[in-house]
Amino acid sequence: MDKWQADPITSIPLLTKREFLRLCGASLCVLSSVSLSSLATFSHAQMAKKGLIKTKLSPYYTPLEGGEIQCELCPHRCRVAKGKRGICRVRENRDGKYYSLVYGNPCAVHLDPVEKKPFFHVLPGTTSFSLATAGCNFQCKFCQNWEISQASPEDVYSYDVPPELIVSRAKEIGARSVAYTYVEPMIFYEYMSDISLLVKKAGLLNVTHSNGFINPAPLKNLCKVLDAANIDLKGFTESFYRELCGGELHPVLETLKTLKQENVHLEITTLIIPTKNDEMSVLKEMCTWIKKELGSDTPIHFSRFYPLYKLKTLPPTPVSTLEKAREAALSAGLEYVYIGNIPGHAAENTFCPKCKKMIIQRTGYMVGEIHLKEGKCRYCGKPIPGIWG
Repeated sequence: MDKWQADPITSIPLLTKREFLRLCGASLCVLSSVSLSSLATFSHAQMAKKGLIKTKLSPYYTPLEGGEIQCELCPHRCRVAKGKRGICRVRENRDGKYYSLVYGNPCAVHLDPVEKKPFFHVLPGTTSFSLATAGCNFQCKFCQNWEISQASPEDVYSYDVPPELIVSRAKEIGARSVAYTYVEPMIFYEYMSDISLLVKKAGLLNVTHSNGFINPAPLKNLCKVLDAANIDLKGFTESFYRELCGGELHPVLETLKTLKQENVHLEITTLIIPTKNDEMSVLKEMCTWIKKELGSDTPIHFSRFYPLYKLKTLPPTPVSTLEKAREAALSAGLEYVYIGNIPGHAAENTFCPKCKKMIIQRTGYMVGEIHLKEGKCRYCGKPIPGIWG
């Protein structure tokens, strides 16, 4: 997940001057004073507060005997008694009906470079209006956003922001997409779904960074309005998912296949964690699966781990490990393999797999030269997968 930032005292998300200037550089543009004022008004003039603000009935649950319900949104399929919540902490059984407790209540709202999600094949150099609520259906020991992902809605400061306001602010500030990110977006599914319908009408893109742990029915409904997804393929063994994430691998693989089948632009991110998921034979097996099931043109990002949350005793991922992972992916037949969290590394750039020339140049979130013409390599004419216009 891409990182959010918050005030250390209030936990209210902030857009700092430094972050704003970095964002401008990443987009190779300067937002107008009107746009900056618009974001400041949205982020600070509106009162953020702790506690539940709004709820919405979930369409994905089954009533059971005795007032219990079974959630049908994600593969956990939580069985929840009256007055209790599911694993995600943001869904509650109220008198036999299951409610989302975070509808319209984002605790993090930022304007980010789309490259931060990361999307390297979606409108390079543009910005994405990004949001999240509290909660997650995983408990990853390496989560970089654990302050909000592992929190209940009552524990964080949130805004009261209806879907209409998200879309109007995104347009005012010049964002080309709305991103559902930072935590697992599927836990605020109802909010995301309603925003997405308005986003499509407004002519913007819907993009998400997700763990992919969602059931087929809600996923297929979401695919009707979703333009692009970056899915965390956190490892390639069930034991890794069980012990470090509190989840399962198989449903994530099914999500990846469904997104491909539904023609949603797909990119994959794998955080390489020393001693946990860095075995080259397993990574090569994963890349072979990606090529077979999703196609050789599926972009994959190998991201550098830094000590965080419950894995603070581990060292950062050696650059050589990331480079070996990239070599394994290329040898398995994948064509677009990136290295993340190491600004300035050559593997941040996009190279044409046919003529081998650099067609998109990047340094961190900054985008430089782009050598594409109507979605094709300007040098040899090879079509490059992505959303370019």
